[in-house]
Amino acid sequence: MINRTHNEKAWLLVLPVVILVAFNAVIPLMTVVNYSFQETFGNNQFFWEGVKWYEQVLNSERFHQALGRQIFFTATILIIEIPLGIAIALCMPKKGIGVSICLVLMALPLLIPWNVVGAMWNIFALPDIGLLGRMINGLGIDYNFTQQPIAAWLTVVLMDVWHWTSLVVLLCYAGLCAIPDAYYQAARIDGANRWQIFRFIQLPKLKRVLIIAVLLRFMDSFMIYTEPFVLTGGGPGNTTTFLSIDLAKIALGQFDLGPAAAMSLIYFIMILLFCWVFYTLMMRDESEQ
Repeated sequence: MINRTHNEKAWLLVLPVVILVAFNAVIPLMTVVNYSFQETFGNNQFFWEGVKWYEQVLNSERFHQALGRQIFFTATILIIEIPLGIAIALCMPKKGIGVSICLVLMALPLLIPWNVVGAMWNIFALPDIGLLGRMINGLGIDYNFTQQPIAAWLTVVLMDVWHWTSLVVLLCYAGLCAIPDAYYQAARIDGANRWQIFRFIQLPKLKRVLIIAVLLRFMDSFMIYTEPFVLTGGGPGNTTTFLSIDLAKIALGQFDLGPAAAMSLIYFIMILLFCWVFYTLMMRDESEQ
């Protein structure tokens, strides 16, 4: 019989990580919580306000409008990128040199920093010198995303689709490659057509992958800031002023730290709530298998 010694000091190995997380996450979060219940006029002087800022934010029409724009943008992104990502993944080759070429092309947009993406599309879509802007105007369509709300909205959506659809494609492609060939052989024996193979084999096997893809794209799109801020600055007017941009305007532009802290915590709780819903769906899916 082998005698094993139990070392109760293994937790010391994760202590540096715990300290790092506390320094980078918990302490800033507690600072925001502190600001959300108080008012400050500088000189490190604080005055207790209770839940005043939360009531102000939740009753603010400005917050409701920004939240509505955010939800509509996120829903639009998911409706476009998830089916498009699945379609592209289905069209990608499964063997040969084409696999490497497609994977590299799909990964390229994901490697570009977010602020660079916004700057690229700003130049690309300018109506006077941008390739996209000149091409659209050349077709006789009046396009100017700096002045037209609908054009600005469509440009931001198109930019996000270009930037992040690749993530959905790569996830779906990995899920498709993991399906055993035996399923396809059985489908061919049964005389299944292309749609039946997708409906009864590929789509069910992609269920877990799609839940992860929806979760990731929801989180990214719901917290989007850099790309639309660089591209449009939240304009024209408030057309592309999403929650994150509005929060930055309140905190940095107006320097209203109390309302900004309360709004950021409400924002944070909404993200956690949606993530919990997706996590619950994922765990329920696991238990059904």
